[in-house]
Amino acid sequence: MNGHASTLLSRIEDTSATVGIVGLGYVGLPLAIAFAERGFPVLGFDIDDAKIDAIARGESYIKHLDGGRLAGVVREGRLTATSDFLRLGEPDAILVCVPTPLTPQREPDMSFVEKTARQIKPCLRQGQLIVLESTTYPGTTDELIRGILEESGLRSGEDFFLAFSPEREDPGNPDYGTTTIPKVIGGVDAASGDLAEALYSRAIARTVRVSSARAAEATKLVENIFRAVNIALVNELKVVYDAMGVDVWEVLDAAETKPFGFMRFNPGPGWGGHCIPLDPFYLAWKAREYGQPTKFIELAGEVNVEMPHWVVEKLQLALNDREKAVKGSRVLILGVAYKRDIDDPRESPAFELMSRLMALGAEVSYHDPHIPSLPRMRSWPDLPVLESLPLSPEIVAAHDAVLLVTDHRTVDYDLVANHAQLIVDTRGVYREARPNIVKA
Repeated sequence: MNGHASTLLSRIEDTSATVGIVGLGYVGLPLAIAFAERGFPVLGFDIDDAKIDAIARGESYIKHLDGGRLAGVVREGRLTATSDFLRLGEPDAILVCVPTPLTPQREPDMSFVEKTARQIKPCLRQGQLIVLESTTYPGTTDELIRGILEESGLRSGEDFFLAFSPEREDPGNPDYGTTTIPKVIGGVDAASGDLAEALYSRAIARTVRVSSARAAEATKLVENIFRAVNIALVNELKVVYDAMGVDVWEVLDAAETKPFGFMRFNPGPGWGGHCIPLDPFYLAWKAREYGQPTKFIELAGEVNVEMPHWVVEKLQLALNDREKAVKGSRVLILGVAYKRDIDDPRESPAFELMSRLMALGAEVSYHDPHIPSLPRMRSWPDLPVLESLPLSPEIVAAHDAVLLVTDHRTVDYDLVANHAQLIVDTRGVYREARPNIVKA
């Protein structure tokens, strides 16, 4: 290691290194708390002043995150936050946790990552470590980020250090959290990898070193593409078995009893979250640069993208059987989070279902115990502002159909079944046949 690396390593080892976190959302805030709890001074950065103010008060804006942990590190002065990006020169290590969405053409939208790199560049100083955590295509760190930062005149691996370590958050998972999920780390060069590994090993129970930033970027894509492909498989089987009059959830329950050679995935109304709907398209886009087809991956994407259309068609047919049209019907969406028991709506299929139903003339409302107000979403900017309705017998009965999208455990499904005129169940919540329940 050169002198800059040795100095930074010493500061990491005695926990005097200041850790900067750019992006204080579902990934960045838990990470900030984890480092602060290990004794590091942490400086968070975000463009949302409401988040900065909440952190200053020690109040968590992420429901599944223990607010007491945040309050503790704020009270002890180990975690502060700012919207002043001119302070990016202060941290010794900067961990970048910003969104990497898709463009309307389903190509990587690197604007948030690129903007962050350009904000770091004028503040970049010798001896800093920059780590990208945002899911992306192989080559982002050593091509895009490195290129922007080296415009400063400083050299990666000599003056500053650069690595990639993908976030692996699973909101709502009771068994694994930020500090207990193994952390994959890949440096653009050996010294950068060594420093990143040293830093993360202070806060994370286990680190997994790979040979390069590209290998780390590819690892995250593999993990999520694996899920995307298997979700597409069971979604396709759901459609096929539905045509045959076979209950796919009953089949999966039986298949799951096999003690080897089978891993269960569940079908649903589409895909959601900040990774699964995006990552296959990132790899497919990058693969075209190398002339490599990704037919299997793209086919999985097509299947999952089409699921909301199939669900709406099932709802249309069910209403038609009851001599009703979608136009003018009142439809209650049950659950808008992308997965059960969390307050994260990112890329939830609920929004696409709402959009399609409204385009057909339906009057759409929703109930979600974790999301009191429908947030504005980049991919569906025209959806109206809605508030979650209380789940009462009167409200359920007043709707022509209840579309069950997210199976939160706190919902009273017996109440819904006993008072709904029609339930379209996309999650297999209702296993016994009832005249007012249609599975989709």
